[in-house]
Formats: sequence, C-alpha cells, structure tokens
Amino acid sequence: MKNNIDYTLYLVTYNHVSDFEKFCYKIEKAICNGVTTVQLREKKLETNLFYKKALKVKELTDKYNVPLIINDRIDIMLAIDAAGVHLGQSDMPADIARKIIGQNKILGISASNLTEAKKAYEDGADYLGVGAMFATQTKPDADVTSMKELKKIRENVDIPIVVIGGINCKTISLFSKIKVDGFAVVSAIMSEKDSGKASKDLIEEIQKVKIR
Repeated sequence: MKNNIDYTLYLVTYNHVSDFEKFCYKIEKAICNGVTTVQLREKKLETNLFYKKALKVKELTDKYNVPLIINDRIDIMLAIDAAGVHLGQSDMPADIARKIIGQNKILGISASNLTEAKKAYEDGADYLGVGAMFATQTKPDADVTSMKELKKIRENVDIPIVVIGGINCKTISLFSKIKVDGFAVVSAIMSEKDSGKASKDLIEEIQKVKIR
C-alpha cells in the first residue's frame, strides 16, 4: 500500500477549535472534496488525549480509505496502527525510526535543502516534506526553501516530494515548472469556514499545474 500513496492534496491538521466534532467534520468535508492524505499534528496534547484523538481520526480516514500519518510521535503511530509517521530534522533520526516502524509503514521526513533531502533518502524515507516554501504563520521560525533549492532536490532525490509552507490557491501555480508529487496544506483548509469548498478549490488549482 505504501508505494501507492496519493500525496496530491496532503492535509496537515491543527486544532484551532475546542469542539472535537467540528474538527472531525472539517477533516471529513476536506476528504470528501479532494484531500488524499491526512497528517495529524498535535504539538502540545498529552499522550493519552493524543492517542484517543488519533483513534477517532483514524476511524474517519479508514472510512474513506485515506492514509493517516502521525506527526512526530512514533509511539502513537504504532499504537493506533496508522499508515505512517512524519518526522522533522530535530526529531528521531530517520534511520532509527525506520528500524522501529519497519518497512511496511510510511516514513516522511522534512527537508529544507538538498543535504537534508539526500540524507533522508539514504536513511529510508518514503517521501519528503520540502519547505517551508513560503513564510507561514503556523511555522514562523521555519527556514524558507527557494525554488532553486527545490529544483535541486527534485533532480537529485528519487522519492515523492510534498511541498509545504504557505501553500494555497495563489501559490500553487508557482510550481508549474517543477514536478512535485503533492501539496501539503494547513491553514488554507483548516482555517477556512468551509473546508470542503477550500479543498475543492485547491484541487482545481493543482490540476491546472499538473496538466501544463
């Protein structure tokens, strides 16, 4: 399964509402309107609550046969049998993570430059989350990756690339000359009142890029 993952519209969640039902409703509407992969990201939630939340979200993603990736927490990923885990440069080393999760789980690694991308590939990453491509409020301290650097990564690393950071309907067209495998979106879906319409609009922009 992991070799056939569709990263086209990759939703990275954040919970800006206290109502869990509304949170799940946003995710479901997004999936029904084009989201192909979901990453559950919880930086501050205690382990027990994260576990319970992840279980509920996995029920939802399983319903639509959409892979669920857990951000940072290998223990949560294994506990709920999620599709995979996504790790940053300051998290557990990718080669060690691969040994822990095995070969059948998805391992995504964040990379902002060619050196990090090559290392992630060598250590067993299945895909790269490259960015931040543009300044973003969700990660104000993130280094910005230039289009030139993205092109170098694309030319030298032969695994799927998902761009992240400031991805929205206005910025997607800027990737028309660089073949990427997916667009990771946070605010452009989760901050919108209608996550379904937001997802549909994003898919339309992505399709324009892909047919050029």
